[in-house]
Amino acid sequence: MNQNAPLLFKKTTDGILRLTLNRPRVGNCFNLALLKELTDALSAAGEDPQARVVIIAANGPLFCSGHDLKEMTASRSDEDQGRGFFQTTFAASSAVMQAILDCPKPVIAEIHAPALAAGVQLVASCDMAIASTDAGFSLPGVDIGLFCSTPMVAVSRNIPRKHTMEMLLTSDMISAQRAYEMGLVNRVVSADSLTAETEALADKIASKSSAVLSLGKRAFYEQARMDMKSAYEFTTNVMIENMLNEDAQEGIGAFLEKRKPIWPQN
Repeated sequence: MNQNAPLLFKKTTDGILRLTLNRPRVGNCFNLALLKELTDALSAAGEDPQARVVIIAANGPLFCSGHDLKEMTASRSDEDQGRGFFQTTFAASSAVMQAILDCPKPVIAEIHAPALAAGVQLVASCDMAIASTDAGFSLPGVDIGLFCSTPMVAVSRNIPRKHTMEMLLTSDMISAQRAYEMGLVNRVVSADSLTAETEALADKIASKSSAVLSLGKRAFYEQARMDMKSAYEFTTNVMIENMLNEDAQEGIGAFLEKRKPIWPQN
């Protein structure tokens, strides 16, 4: 493994794939190269039967500081004043967030340090998030004349509207505990126990049926976009298909027989 690569990969024998942002000297900010690597890695994880749960972590003093403003500023000398590069960059960023949602494997953010701007967007896009007490969260775009418009898409779908607006309009750094209270993260743990707690959660999820996890994740995000009546109609059909799946037959059978299930597709 190239320890200087912008994204590090580590997969355990239990099917936990750890993706680690590795641009610590620049706060793990998103340049085009890192965005592409992360999108490709998430897509590959979705196709990898040995990867059951994905953890996104980071090295260095920041989890992720957002976009690479130096790279973006350099493009202002282009003939179009950077418009084309800005389009490419923000599209690549959105592709990462969509890749998390599209990945059939659960994706957990492990936040050891402050996350800013698109870093908060990354956290909000993950299915679950565990934060260290050393973490913090800020949408500071207004401080530099750049409203965090794309980050607010994911954040506003995680936390109430007024909390989102407060983060967007003030740029204040909120603590990990406050992020937990708002619903941005699932748990707050000590810095010393962060990795162990995250991996314990990943191991617990990985022990479930991978087919059912994939079906459930896809259904969750689909029904979230629907009105109540449509959501019930849609999930009724999902439940029927799930009941006909061999994993449900095995799981229900094991429950009735008081034994541990052996998932056919794992």
